[in-house]
Amino acid sequence: MAMVGLFWITPYGLYVGSPPAAGGGCVRLTTQGVEAVEPGRSRMWAWDGLRSAVVADVPTGEPSGRAAKLIGSVVSATAGAFLGGGPPAMTLRLETEHGPEELSVHSAAAGGYGVEEVSLSQDLLACFVAGTADPRAAEAWGREHGPKGTPKPSERAALLRSWARP
Repeated sequence: MAMVGLFWITPYGLYVGSPPAAGGGCVRLTTQGVEAVEPGRSRMWAWDGLRSAVVADVPTGEPSGRAAKLIGSVVSATAGAFLGGGPPAMTLRLETEHGPEELSVHSAAAGGYGVEEVSLSQDLLACFVAGTADPRAAEAWGREHGPKGTPKPSERAALLRSWARP
């Protein structure tokens, strides 16, 4: 499992924010679109039915000590699923053909995200909506490299740029 920008990548999926909570709640990005999984229900928005997808309320912070903060955030997210607390909430705002939708996601970076990674992540989301990028590129990276953990900031930025290329 690894964090790259605003995304959590496992060998099995690409998520906005933190990994799936103990109860299964998450927002997953698939080749078909955005899937919100909540206890007792699941909702899906196809990429071609979206006009935009933007993550708001993103906590930003210094990159130093990020690995320790990341581990703390994952522990906090897991504990939060049981105790009702957890890392800072962010909002995934979708503009759909039927109007706006807002999905709450938890940050995977307890100390905040770097400004460049936030910008590159937003660009990648826009590419997914435009159909010029495919989540499978990040998923493939997750299968091969994700078990090694979160890469360094410069590597994360390079990955986000490469996934956004047509």
